[in-house]
Amino acid sequence: MQIGAAQLPAQLQRALAPLYVVHGDEALLVQEAADAIRAAARAAGHVERSVFTVAGAHTDWSGILAAGGALSLFADKRLIEVRIPSGKPGKDGAEALQRLAESAAASVDTVTLVLLPRLDGAALKSTWWAALVAHGVAVRVDAVERAQLPHWIAQRLQQQGQHVAAGEEGQRTLAFMADRVEGNLLAAHQEVAKLGLLYPPGELSFEQVRSAVLDVARYDPFRLPEAVLDGALPRVQRMLEGLRAEGVAPVPVHWALAEEVRTLHRVRQAMDRGQPLPLVLREQRVWGPREKRYERLLPHLRAAQTGRWLAEAQTVDGIVKGLTAPDWPTDPWLALQRLAFAVAAGCAAAR
Repeated sequence: MQIGAAQLPAQLQRALAPLYVVHGDEALLVQEAADAIRAAARAAGHVERSVFTVAGAHTDWSGILAAGGALSLFADKRLIEVRIPSGKPGKDGAEALQRLAESAAASVDTVTLVLLPRLDGAALKSTWWAALVAHGVAVRVDAVERAQLPHWIAQRLQQQGQHVAAGEEGQRTLAFMADRVEGNLLAAHQEVAKLGLLYPPGELSFEQVRSAVLDVARYDPFRLPEAVLDGALPRVQRMLEGLRAEGVAPVPVHWALAEEVRTLHRVRQAMDRGQPLPLVLREQRVWGPREKRYERLLPHLRAAQTGRWLAEAQTVDGIVKGLTAPDWPTDPWLALQRLAFAVAAGCAAAR
């Protein structure tokens, strides 16, 4: 069975499963999901806990399998925790995980918890993953996207008895916090907790939040294109300034943006040839939230426009590599800003 992290509390209340698999890259949320499973296991009498970390091809899988099948020395019930930081168990590990899933499902005295990072398509189609899902509960931990961050912050504030003002003022406060902590969920959690220490339960004003919350945002070059596609010019500006301040080289920033422009142009050209948009998006490996952005934008963009953006991206490629171009700034970051703003403005108009 597969569920989202939000569904885990309800599942734990219904019944404690013998096998759980938690997978995702958001460290804070993975930790919270694992802690909830550990707490439920302790409440059910699984007092003894054994932890195994899989470290490459030299992992002793026989020891892990033996631990799962052995009787507890100190308690009637126990928790076996298997951590696979790479998400790639290898050939021996794949076979061992299938056996572990089968034995865990039949156990009444042991709860098994497997921790994995976000898995790629190949792993999600593997036999070992199918065995884990078939015999246990797989908990998918999704990252909190920028659009979801204000709501996430509001929920966390509510858990500690605090809230922002209703209406536009409260939305402004949440948006301010989201801008300060974007890309750094652990720091966001810490900033929310700090507000709980500084102020009593109740309503928080914008001034209270502004004076307390630090700017701890961390930006990923590969998240810049989503801000551009959203036409969010202020966010694009903050991301570019943040990436430059963090010492990120302009090359990966340009590559991420240019790849997005190239994909937009390919999809628009394919649509002009009469190919249906859903088919083209699958061929270009566009899915998830990115697919929804394309579905909103592409009917309102034209190949001449995306082609012009692609030509500008090629110009910026030369500037990033030390060349000059007429009527373009020589500073790579200023050139990137001009390109990003041009595409973002076009996307904003299309939306």
